[in-house]
Amino acid sequence: MSDAGRSRKACESDREILQKSAYRKVSKRSVARASAVLEKTQTYTGVGVDPPAKGHHFLHIDDFSKEELWAMLQTSIKVKEALKSGDNSYKPFAGLTMAMIFTKPSMRTRVSFETGFFKLGGHAIYLGPDTIQIGKREATKDIARVLCRYNDVIMARLFAHEDILELAQYSSSPVVNGLTDYNHPCQIMADALTMIEHKGRIEGTKVVYVGDGNNIVHSWIRLAAKFDFEFVCACPEGYEPDPATVALVNEGGAGKVTISHNPLEAVKGADVVYTDVWASMGQKEEAELRKKKFQGFQVNEEMMAAAGPDALFLHCLPAERGIECTDGVVEGPQSVVFQEAENRMHAQNGVLLHCLGLA
Repeated sequence: MSDAGRSRKACESDREILQKSAYRKVSKRSVARASAVLEKTQTYTGVGVDPPAKGHHFLHIDDFSKEELWAMLQTSIKVKEALKSGDNSYKPFAGLTMAMIFTKPSMRTRVSFETGFFKLGGHAIYLGPDTIQIGKREATKDIARVLCRYNDVIMARLFAHEDILELAQYSSSPVVNGLTDYNHPCQIMADALTMIEHKGRIEGTKVVYVGDGNNIVHSWIRLAAKFDFEFVCACPEGYEPDPATVALVNEGGAGKVTISHNPLEAVKGADVVYTDVWASMGQKEEAELRKKKFQGFQVNEEMMAAAGPDALFLHCLPAERGIECTDGVVEGPQSVVFQEAENRMHAQNGVLLHCLGLA
């Protein structure tokens, strides 16, 4: 399907369902409100308007074919190799600007996008929570139609998933999802790049996520819709990922997704053991309750031993050491969390190059 066709592939009724949803927490309750939409469509770009004039949006992993995703990752590898070699001659973003909208602050997301865009010749503009208040100070659709007239690409890290969809709907410049409470596709592209570097492959692997069935999990599941690997979410009862997202894979995707409530059993034979904080931003009032509910789900030395010596440890960071994982695991020989963090920049450069039609 062409980029234009992909961008038009959505329906107004699905979008209305999303707009009625309240993606204010990464929780089973909030994500389940979009289940009907996720069962019906794989993409939400370009609803009722022309597709981006300069390329395509990057909102969900599985909006793209396996071949397109692989091409982005291969581009990331080539650009990373050039930068690591000291070759700074490649400046495909020269003369281009990127607006970066943050309603949810993050060191890694800001620095990786801004530095990566600069290293390839572009200029990034940070718009923090006090500068842009999505849907409050100004309508989201107005923000989109203004920023796309100034900038060649828009990156947004937001709370509500419906906001990224509305930005994409009204922007004639590509919109890149830097995180929402539903998913985190750029992080998973960095994770996939890390797997390629350390395991040599994505397909034929077993990835076990231990913790809350959150936005990271939803993007991993959507990656399994395109690549043939086993993904296991080991979580406490009541903290499972959205069932409609799981169904996207198990009812016709390339990979396989299972849910487990026994993490020590789940991690056996894993190529990757992954975790994230138990209480994300916006859920801190639940932190003490979650500590009780998640007893037994800490990724510690015992759990990594159960996974086996060849298992990698990944964490999207920031880590709350001593809670969802131990300091010994983060600093241990199986951990590649800092290489993974660096790969955010390289993977995002690959995504941006494709979104802008420069790769």
